[in-house]
Amino acid sequence: MFNGLSAFPITPFKNEAIDFDAFEKIVDNLVDAKVDSICAMGSTGLYPYLKPDEIFQVAKKTVEIANDVPVMAGVGALRTVDVLKNVEAAQRAGVSAVLLAPVSYHPLNDQEVFSLYEKVTQELSVSLCVYENPRVTQFTFSDDLYKSITQLPNVGAIKIPGMPFATDEGNARLAQLRAIVPSTVAIGVSGDQFGAAGMQAGCDLWLSVLGGLFPRTVQRLIRGSDIASLQQKLTPMWQCFVEHKGGLRVMATAAAILGYSESNCLPSPLLPVSGEHRDALEKMLNLLALD
Repeated sequence: MFNGLSAFPITPFKNEAIDFDAFEKIVDNLVDAKVDSICAMGSTGLYPYLKPDEIFQVAKKTVEIANDVPVMAGVGALRTVDVLKNVEAAQRAGVSAVLLAPVSYHPLNDQEVFSLYEKVTQELSVSLCVYENPRVTQFTFSDDLYKSITQLPNVGAIKIPGMPFATDEGNARLAQLRAIVPSTVAIGVSGDQFGAAGMQAGCDLWLSVLGGLFPRTVQRLIRGSDIASLQQKLTPMWQCFVEHKGGLRVMATAAAILGYSESNCLPSPLLPVSGEHRDALEKMLNLLALD
């Protein structure tokens, strides 16, 4: 399942409860687009904000809607004991894989992160994708740590930040990782601005926030059809992501603009893009005509 487009849909809320009607519409769009996999409760899917019973409900709903599309579920939490509860819930729901970032308030060290993955893989009957997101977690994986973790059972993929692919350093970084991780472990890229470059360099999959709402646009980038002009077209979107500290608020607001969800589909204290910034986003979406 670790190939092509792994689409990250938002988990929409309504009155502080998960809006499953809106969620179903969003996932239906991904299934219709024939994405390669769906990552429920990824970064934009708000896994750290969900309880184990909510993890189960969202994962189960995604599996039911996805038909033959493989489903991965985010399971991160501050404490290992809570990660294990989330893992158990996701596996009961029938997912094909779990996504795990080393979530923390106090920055973790390599030994602590290895211990987390070691304990989780002991409880897994499905594949695991190691999720490196240093902007959020304040943790960067060393090559030695990647080498150790990818020797653990059930590790099927790692997800690396896309920034190196802004330059030729991305090719060198990918080659370094290929040399130290088993050939059975896929290497994925995130950071949508750099996803197309990562796939061109040879990454196996693109874990995409934009793909959670606009899968066909990302699929065109992966297929390599007119990448340069499409990337240029998307520049305002990447700038919007930067301005609003990531894709979460932008995609949640876009979901409302497109009629998938309520105008505010985020759990408090998170807020959507508002005022003149929302107006600008709506104009941008109308101009870009993403799909």
